[in-house]
Amino acid sequence: MSIAKVAKIAGVSAATVSRVLNGQQIVKPATRDKVLAAIRACDYQPNLLARQLRTARSGMLLVLVSNITNPFCSLVVRGIEEEAERHGYHILLCNSESNPTRESAYLSLLSGKVVDGVITMDAISCLPGLTAMIGDFPWVQCGEGDTQFRASSVTIDNHQAAMAGVQHLAAKGRQRIALLNGDMRYLYSQQREQGYRQALAELGLDYCRVEYVEGLDYAAGANAMSDLLADGPRPDAVFAISDVIAGGAMSALHQQGLRIPEDIAVMGFDGVPFGSITTPPLTTIVQPMHQFGVRSVQLLLEKIQGQQLPPCHDVLDWQLLERSST
Repeated sequence: MSIAKVAKIAGVSAATVSRVLNGQQIVKPATRDKVLAAIRACDYQPNLLARQLRTARSGMLLVLVSNITNPFCSLVVRGIEEEAERHGYHILLCNSESNPTRESAYLSLLSGKVVDGVITMDAISCLPGLTAMIGDFPWVQCGEGDTQFRASSVTIDNHQAAMAGVQHLAAKGRQRIALLNGDMRYLYSQQREQGYRQALAELGLDYCRVEYVEGLDYAAGANAMSDLLADGPRPDAVFAISDVIAGGAMSALHQQGLRIPEDIAVMGFDGVPFGSITTPPLTTIVQPMHQFGVRSVQLLLEKIQGQQLPPCHDVLDWQLLERSST
C-alpha cells in the first residue's frame, strides 16, 4: 500500500497525506481525520526509516512517566497518545519511577534521533538533572512546571484548588481538617500544602495536621489514615493529596467503624473514575487529565517543528466535584 493509494481513498493529494504523516499542523483537523481514517482502513504502514532519512524526524515521542500504575498518569498518557496519533506520531512510554539511570538510558534516544522530543511527568526536584540530560531537544513538562526551567509546562493552580477544597469542607461545618500529603519532591505537593495552610489561616481554624504518606497507592493512604487516628485529637475531615490516597483513607475509616461523612468527611484530588464507586462516592478536585496530555503534545510539536517560541506555561482549569463523602 502506497501514499498515493491512501490519498485516493481519502480524496486528498499525496502531499497532504505526507504532511499528516510528518505531523505538520498546517493540515485542517477535518482533513487530517479523513487521512488517518484512510490509513487505518487500508492498514497503511509507512516506511519509518525512509521518512526519518527524508525529514530528519522519527515520528516518535518519548513519554517519561514516574508511575504508570497511578490512574492520574495513565489518563494523561491516554490524552498524549490520542493527540500524538492525530498528528501522525506514535509514543514510546517509559515508566521511569524517577530513576536517573533509567531516564538517562531512554533520553539517549533523543541524540540518536530515535525520538523527536520528550514529555516528562517527573517531580520538580528532578528537573535540573533532566535539563542537563535533555539539553536543547524539544521538551514539555506535564502535570507541574516551574518558570525557571526552559521546558514548557502544563498544570493547574494547585494552591488555589487546595484552598477551595478546605473552604468546601469548612462550609460543611468541619473544624478539624487534616491533610494527607505526598512526596514533597513534587511541586504540586508543596503547593497543595501551602494552599491548605493558607485556607486554614484565613478561616481562623486552629487545627492543622499534615500526615505524609509513604508512596502514592491505596495501602499508603490506609496506613497514613491509621497513623492520623492513632495520634492526637481526631479530625472531622480529611483532605487527601490524591483520590488513590483518599480511597485508602476511606478503607481505614471503615475498618475502624467510623462513618463517612458523619464522623469524618473525606475529600480527594484528581478526579479519577474510581472515585464515583467508592462508598460513599468521593468528593474531589477534578484535574483536566486528558487535556493535560493533549496540550502537552501540542506544545511539543510546536518545538519539534522549529517554532522559535519562548517556553509556554499553561495553567488549565480545575473543578470541585461534590459527592456524598463530604
